[in-house]
Amino acid sequence: MANKIVFPKNFIWGSATASYQIEGAWNKHGKGESTWDRFTHTPGKIRNNDNGDVANDHYNLWKKDIALMKKLGLQSYRFSIAWPRVLPAGRGKVNQKGIDFYSKLVDGLLKAGITPFATLNHWDIPQTLEDEGGWPVRSTGDAFVEFTDVITRALGDRVKSWITHNEPAVVAWLGYELGVHAPGLKDPKLSLLAAHHLLVSHGQAVPVIRSNSKDAEAGITLNIGWKVPASNSRMDMDSARLDDGRWFRWFADPVYGRGYPADMVEYFTKLGGLPNGLDFVKPGDMETIATPTDFMGLNYYGRNLHRVDDPKNDPQIFFPHPKTPEHWTEMDWENYPQGLTGVLSRVYFNYNPLKIYLTENGASYSTGPDENGNVPDVHRTNYLRTHFEAAHRAIQAGVPLAGYFVWSLMDNFEWSFGYAQRFGIVWVNFETQERILKDSAKWYKAVIKKNGF
Repeated sequence: MANKIVFPKNFIWGSATASYQIEGAWNKHGKGESTWDRFTHTPGKIRNNDNGDVANDHYNLWKKDIALMKKLGLQSYRFSIAWPRVLPAGRGKVNQKGIDFYSKLVDGLLKAGITPFATLNHWDIPQTLEDEGGWPVRSTGDAFVEFTDVITRALGDRVKSWITHNEPAVVAWLGYELGVHAPGLKDPKLSLLAAHHLLVSHGQAVPVIRSNSKDAEAGITLNIGWKVPASNSRMDMDSARLDDGRWFRWFADPVYGRGYPADMVEYFTKLGGLPNGLDFVKPGDMETIATPTDFMGLNYYGRNLHRVDDPKNDPQIFFPHPKTPEHWTEMDWENYPQGLTGVLSRVYFNYNPLKIYLTENGASYSTGPDENGNVPDVHRTNYLRTHFEAAHRAIQAGVPLAGYFVWSLMDNFEWSFGYAQRFGIVWVNFETQERILKDSAKWYKAVIKKNGF
């Protein structure tokens, strides 16, 4: 008989979404245009030219969605606040209807016994700020602090868990260097400026959150993969190290007071992204970025195996699993739960955060309803089961993992992939807005109830 896995007594089970991906109502009730509104309305940027104008219509159907969460037994719900819904121009005039929406949402969650967990910036910043230069200019960070002040004054009496930024690496590299996310720019110098100002604004926002939300906890969410060299060749090991440095250490090191990693400064200099070194770092910036936080949020999806194709490379390599649905998700990401134990342990023992939340973990599989109206998404259920086991192993090793937010509550708009990828534990028909609990959601409900399986 398999061993029963039981999580710590106060462990938090939740699910997560992001404003642009589910809310819709992109220009309703005083909301300003976001960078993602502009980006998705530009032909050719998104698969099938999809956009989030309606998405899950959560702006109108939030009561139905809270009822779904309650049915699932969710203990916490991680959502993000659309900055342009609150401050349409990014700063200055407040849109009270935007604040009212989030206030009603928070009240509804609390009434259902669900703890609200808010992310301030999940990528959809006001287009007016982007027109002024976006994250590569320092004033955007100042506007973010103003936004933080406005919304935490409004909700801070009820919301006690706050994330400043979600995956700043994705904003910087995919938005300003590779151009596949909003605002769609391709300039390595701008991307490094963006990364720095995101981090500075994080450090500036934390004390504002604490001032406006008594006894609140504040942190940042970083994306992390299990970066593995395919062999012990220098080239493979360097590739894995640099990939980890770009996506994780460049952000985690300064947040934990270590400054920017020297190997990555050298790397970015060679790439041409730092023509004048770190001249954009102003006095006090690094101290601000290192403002102590209450937790680290981590988003984990899989392993990145590094194999540099060179004839001199050491041939002693190992290969990933065959590309079957069991081992690969439809995002073409490897299902590698062992890596979750690895990253949780590595982050805790390297950086020593007070606690860690797994703020996103999940898988994309497109299994739809069968003739009986059930969604038998076996692969997602297996993905979650094996990752929960991996998280439990990390807890046993001493990692202070405090909660787990499955991505995502519902199928939604998946950024540059449009509606072509489905991460939800709830099936959504985007034409009728029907919601159906998938089998993975029913299984998750039982896990929450038992605090294990």
